[in-house]
Amino acid sequence: MKKNIVAVFISLLIITAGCSVKQEMDKPTIAKSPDSQYETTLKELGLGMVFNFDFYLPSADERWVTLWVERYKQGEKEADPVAKFSFGNSPNEVDEGALGFGIINPGRDNPLVFLYAPGVTAQPAQVEKQSISNHSSWDYALGDEEIELDLGEATLLAAYRETEGNSIEMVDLQDERSVNKMIHEDEMVLLFKIMVEKEGRDNQ
Repeated sequence: MKKNIVAVFISLLIITAGCSVKQEMDKPTIAKSPDSQYETTLKELGLGMVFNFDFYLPSADERWVTLWVERYKQGEKEADPVAKFSFGNSPNEVDEGALGFGIINPGRDNPLVFLYAPGVTAQPAQVEKQSISNHSSWDYALGDEEIELDLGEATLLAAYRETEGNSIEMVDLQDERSVNKMIHEDEMVLLFKIMVEKEGRDNQ
């Protein structure tokens, strides 16, 4: 009986310690969270795809977050993101929850791109499609582990790409050289990125 009580007590201590570390950590973190309700719903309806993440933002009342989707065509980056929004000045000291990027009707004419974050969403943006692709591919740029986000640095979270070729190669989205090669070899590439900054700094 005593052994069981001790085991339970130790388990509670471990859980409590983990929570304390999370609460005291001052760096924002993010982790991919596939098979979310968002992703399941779009798949069931046959509407498209979602890249979903678990996002943790400490000092949320002093931080500014920007999400955006860059598009590259024939290796050239378009001047403006196809979708972008920023949020900050939170009334909470900590914000956490689902954050992501989705595409409705990918591979078709004029698909829609949408972004969302804890407590905020953006209107879907239409992406003008000017080529017919034979193959498409999409994947998370994060591994299985949660990562810390450095303030003021852009982080690639996910990518979607299309090619007119007869095949499409696998790409290591955690390797910058591989990402650059993909941008120059595929007809169209969308890159979903995030940046967390101190409040008042210039944003992406």
